[in-house]
Amino acid sequence: MKRLACVSQVCLLVATFLLAGTLQAQRDPGPRPVSNNQPSPFSTLNATEKAFFMAALARFKEVDSVSGALSGENGTGLGPTFNGNSCAQCHAQPAAGGTSPAQNPQVALATLDGAHNSVPSFISLNGPVREARFILNPDGSPDGGVHGLYTIAGRVDAPGCSLGQPNFAQQLSNNNVIFRIPTPTFGLGLVENTSDATLQANLAANASQKAALGISGALNTSGNDGTVTRFGWKAQNKSLLIFAGEAYNVEQGVSNEVFPNERAAVTGCVFNGTPEDSTPLVNTNNSGSNASDFGSDTVNFAAFMRLSAPMAPIALSASAQNGQNLFNSIGCVLCHSSSLTTAASPFTGMSNVTYHPYSDFAIHHMGGALADGINQGGAGPDQFRTAPLWGVGQRLFLLHDGRTSDLLQAIAAHAGDGNSLDTVTTQTYEQFNANGQWFQPFSTKQTTASEAAGVINNFNALSASQKQDILNFLRSL
Repeated sequence: MKRLACVSQVCLLVATFLLAGTLQAQRDPGPRPVSNNQPSPFSTLNATEKAFFMAALARFKEVDSVSGALSGENGTGLGPTFNGNSCAQCHAQPAAGGTSPAQNPQVALATLDGAHNSVPSFISLNGPVREARFILNPDGSPDGGVHGLYTIAGRVDAPGCSLGQPNFAQQLSNNNVIFRIPTPTFGLGLVENTSDATLQANLAANASQKAALGISGALNTSGNDGTVTRFGWKAQNKSLLIFAGEAYNVEQGVSNEVFPNERAAVTGCVFNGTPEDSTPLVNTNNSGSNASDFGSDTVNFAAFMRLSAPMAPIALSASAQNGQNLFNSIGCVLCHSSSLTTAASPFTGMSNVTYHPYSDFAIHHMGGALADGINQGGAGPDQFRTAPLWGVGQRLFLLHDGRTSDLLQAIAAHAGDGNSLDTVTTQTYEQFNANGQWFQPFSTKQTTASEAAGVINNFNALSASQKQDILNFLRSL
């Protein structure tokens, strides 16, 4: 038998070259350059609808201060706690309405207009825009709510306010903090106008293929009417109006007609009547479309999302075309549904439109690697809505918390931990008397591993060049 002899340095050089070639063959090409940083209205809208979209976009870009009287900050109602001072500040990449930009505006925001805030350790200039949620309250009960990064204390338009920031350092040391980044809002009118029946049928389709890969999933629903909720990282919000109202209240601290109560309304830090954003009784500016002028900020935010066009993909290269075929064949498409169709719409050309979100808008168990311990609606501690992949070609930060900018790492995280951390047990116990009868509902639900684990096994079995094809396909979207 012949043996290969070589000088160690030469062997190392050859091994390094081969390893580099392997890594290069499956490398995330990264986000595409931004050629147009202006969001577009849906192409078939009439002139009046497009005017409404443009006026709503202006509201989306509006910067808020406490009083609305500061130069360049003419929106009213910021705080007492907040994470941003404009919708477009955080929803910025690749255009207003998108997701986290390359440079995090939350760093400069900490001391804007004299504010006394310190920048938390998990916020950095080159990192993603983030909100922070606590998993548990001090008494051990579930929390799950957003805790504002900053307060208006010290700002020139908040005299006398002394509200302090949460003790993020202590909560981080207790492993009690999880993060979320902004979700893109383009094309969401199509999603809002997709019927529950369509989503239910889509989820039920290909049942045998899904079962073979361990995929189940469920649609999150409203506790009020039982209809499908579909917006937010856990599909917790029913409509774009609710989605906008919650964000305005939670992220900017502006009370509104959907969420009318001020958060952290401590003495000395409340400067406006509530709700701070409401339907105007008269047209005060005589500009734009009447629909926008007579709508609140919240109504305009929802209209901007509802009338916006999805980000357009680029033409597929031969590699990306093969990647699309592989994306389908290994099972990615079973959750990241490529096509859905809208119902009848009141807006021009938006009825019965087939669109390509690459999501089923259902919630799925994602295992211990992604679990955040937060319950929202019917979504449990390790469940997330299938993230729509349209526009992913230009996203800088990935997954719900922005932990990576690398598609390969994001894909790997879908597999779960592959150990005992992937077992999530949820127990619910109640005792109450209703109509003279005692009820004691109790349920135990245990899930093991990520529903995506089988698909990720298929992905891992591909050749390096095939994996590269899938990455190229994703960055074409």
